[in-house]
Amino acid sequence: MKQNLTTCPNCGHQFDAGEALQKHLEIELKKGIEAQEKINALKIEELKAKMAEEKRVFEQEEKKKMWAIAQTEAQKRSDEKNAAMLAALKEDNDQKQKQIILGREKEIELLKKEQELKNQQELMKIQLEKTMLEKTKDIEEAAKKRKDEEFELVKKDFEQKLKAQMDLVNEMKRKAEQGSMQLQGEVQELAIESILTQAFPYDQIEEIKKGQRGADAVQTVINEFGQICGKIIFESKRTQNFGGDWIEKLKTDQRETGAEIAVLVTQTMPKEMDRFGEKDGIWVCGFHEIKSLVFVLREILIRTQMAKSVNDNKADKMSVLYNFLTSSQFKQQMEAIVDGFSNLKSELDKEKRAMQRIWKEREMQIEKVIGNTIDMYGSIKGIAGNAISPIQYLELGGGDESELTDL
Repeated sequence: MKQNLTTCPNCGHQFDAGEALQKHLEIELKKGIEAQEKINALKIEELKAKMAEEKRVFEQEEKKKMWAIAQTEAQKRSDEKNAAMLAALKEDNDQKQKQIILGREKEIELLKKEQELKNQQELMKIQLEKTMLEKTKDIEEAAKKRKDEEFELVKKDFEQKLKAQMDLVNEMKRKAEQGSMQLQGEVQELAIESILTQAFPYDQIEEIKKGQRGADAVQTVINEFGQICGKIIFESKRTQNFGGDWIEKLKTDQRETGAEIAVLVTQTMPKEMDRFGEKDGIWVCGFHEIKSLVFVLREILIRTQMAKSVNDNKADKMSVLYNFLTSSQFKQQMEAIVDGFSNLKSELDKEKRAMQRIWKEREMQIEKVIGNTIDMYGSIKGIAGNAISPIQYLELGGGDESELTDL
């Protein structure tokens, strides 16, 4: 091929204009391809980041049963975006091709070389884009597969941990409920002991410790003379169902304790009872009824003990009473009572005399005040005349003392 030599007007150097232009175009095209590769790489990274964000949001919002459909939809959107980007790149390439064709028309002598170079560059670019698209697709598929595998492992690990936590929660809940029922029972026992102690301070309230055989509490009834009148044992139950063996167990505890009365305080009453009452020799009541019921039962024990005391040794007591009435001790006590009344009468007379003296002194003071008031009124009346309104009590034929008091 004949070379088209061109001479430089400055230095006189001769060079092939077509070859120089070809090298220039190769350099420019290479720079354009490198720049386009960087732009494409940035777009691919942005596309990857955007796809990853969409996948993360998608995975959070969708449920497990829609997973396969969601993956297909995400892949479809990715393909559509890739196709749109490919169309945009193709359109950009078409624009560049038109620019090259226009330049080729202006420089017709370089048309053949430019066309060959353009075809080569076009083929290289298409091949590069094809290779990049294939690699991008492979990278995306590999990343997607790796993410799916990692997500599946994380999901299985989470499910296993969740199952273990749920088992632990259920076990702790069961233990807490069991401990709560025991705690509620102990709280009711302490409340019963507190009510009995406050309501009957003279009685002895004995708590039966946990683990010891017997009822929950024993009340020893003591009357006002310090005499023991009997015992009442208490059993506290706070469950949802009434136990069938509670009555028999409490009877056994009653016999072992030697108590006269046994009371079962329960949250759930027997089916045939809706309020407190006696069942098979055992008194059954609710927590809110215990104070009233124990008051009645305690009074029964006290009256029973009183009847026993009256009947026991009646003749001996009459003899003791006669001896006491004829003794000097009784005489001294009666004298002390009479002396006390005499002292009271003497003090009363003294107070009466003292009050009469005080009343007389106050009466004289009042008379003095009234006299001074009359003198002052007369003086003012003599100076002012009828300008002073009359006071009926101080005028001739005036009113009673109440009017002066009103003044």
